[in-house]
Amino acid sequence: MSKFLVFIFVALLAALVIYTPNFIRLYKLSNLYNEDTIANNFISMDEFFFTSDPIPASENPHIFEEGFIELPEIYTLEGKEYNLKEALDYFCTDGLIILHEDKILYEEYWNGNDRYSKHISWSVAKSFLSALIGIALDEGLIDSIEDPATKYLPDFKGTGYEGVTIKNILQMSSGVAFNEDYADPNSDINKFGRAAARGTPFRDFAKTLENGKEQGTYNHYVSIDTQVLAMILETVSDMPLREYLSKKIWSRIGMESEAYYITDKAGVDMALGGLNATLRDYAKFGYLYLNNGQWFGEQIVPEDWVKASHTPDAPHLMPNAGELSSNDWGYGYQWWVPGDPLTDYTAHGVYNQFIYVDPESGIVIAKTSSNHRFRSEKEYTKDAHIAMFRSIAQHIKKETN
Repeated sequence: MSKFLVFIFVALLAALVIYTPNFIRLYKLSNLYNEDTIANNFISMDEFFFTSDPIPASENPHIFEEGFIELPEIYTLEGKEYNLKEALDYFCTDGLIILHEDKILYEEYWNGNDRYSKHISWSVAKSFLSALIGIALDEGLIDSIEDPATKYLPDFKGTGYEGVTIKNILQMSSGVAFNEDYADPNSDINKFGRAAARGTPFRDFAKTLENGKEQGTYNHYVSIDTQVLAMILETVSDMPLREYLSKKIWSRIGMESEAYYITDKAGVDMALGGLNATLRDYAKFGYLYLNNGQWFGEQIVPEDWVKASHTPDAPHLMPNAGELSSNDWGYGYQWWVPGDPLTDYTAHGVYNQFIYVDPESGIVIAKTSSNHRFRSEKEYTKDAHIAMFRSIAQHIKKETN
């Protein structure tokens, strides 16, 4: 064999070694949401992506007392009644848990899930990141949320985030241009997924984004905003996101199980939607917020931060803000406020992941799902879930009074 052919053979072999893992990840990503496999995929994300070291379970796990309540038979949406259990099946519910007065009133799993399954949170993870920003602010690691992001991330000068305040990033009002349509294969969010699968660092992708509107004037969902917040947090805390989460929340509110993040190739945690945990532990986080950031006498998240997190404070952040927002729901600090009334709020991830908090009834509902219909029925599935949760809360309030 000539030296030239040997060189070609070695070059091809090297290319296979270098690029085959990326091709495999891209192939898996393209089939992640297939109807027949989506439920199993959502509890097996470590088979598809780079992942972090585990976030350890708490050394003192909190086990809720178990009560019991029947779900209501119906829920009402836009004046029409629907069967609740049929809806749970239609929306491909993987797990549902209801907390009230330190008790689990309802807990059920479907589609191969159980209480130990570590289910992808998608954008529910954003609300965890928000809590950590509030803690870092309280600890003095961040001077003010009115500071520009570039005060802490000088390498973002010249990008769409130059001069954008932390508060506007928290409130999805950064002005950064971004297409978050999961149904559009050419959307920015899908480009982000493919870039990450090919090994592009999250930081490098974020730097490619450009300004589209004046900051603080328009509510528009940009998942990369949350990743930029995580970069600030990691800079000021001098530790990975997973470690700060472990120290400040996970170990302190009795999380029963390990958790992990999807990461980029460099091992940076995907704050915008990469947290994988059990349904019980998601519910605990909701219970922390229900109790204004306090966990059985210990203040974990500052109370004023919790309140601000679910209180829209400008016209463009209110529910049904019209031309001032691309969303029907209102927004706080990485929490959604469905509105009418303004009393309840929710963390929400694509394919119908929820941590719903209703202070009026004292109810927390956590729900994991693998709803393959989400892309084509996004607004309907969101509104239907809030209607279901409100019906459940009203039913429990009636039954327990």
